[in-house]
Amino acid sequence: MADSINLVFSKTINSSIQAGDTVYKSIITGGVSGSPIIIGECTAINAVRDTVTCNINEWEDRPTNSDFMLFTKDNKANLSSLKGYFAEVVMKNNSYKPVELYAVGSEVSINSK
Repeated sequence: MADSINLVFSKTINSSIQAGDTVYKSIITGGVSGSPIIIGECTAINAVRDTVTCNINEWEDRPTNSDFMLFTKDNKANLSSLKGYFAEVVMKNNSYKPVELYAVGSEVSINSK
């Protein structure tokens, strides 16, 4: 049976995470991260409180504050490239320090056929 767990982060969560994504943890030991361990499916995101809710099996160890958290997308729904006639991209630098962008690439398919 699956339980629900709230993962609360001290920093802003990644804006790409969605309900349905798979959430993992990686245990960090001596500055080295281990293999990813599946936690469960993301069921809700609260960007205001930087909280991700996901399912977890009741026998699984709960993540700790020192674990590295990551997520993956379902490749069935997120497999195709951009479609359409145009795309608009916004790139932001949230740091107070200057940064340099080395490259930007895209894969676009015309969607008129």
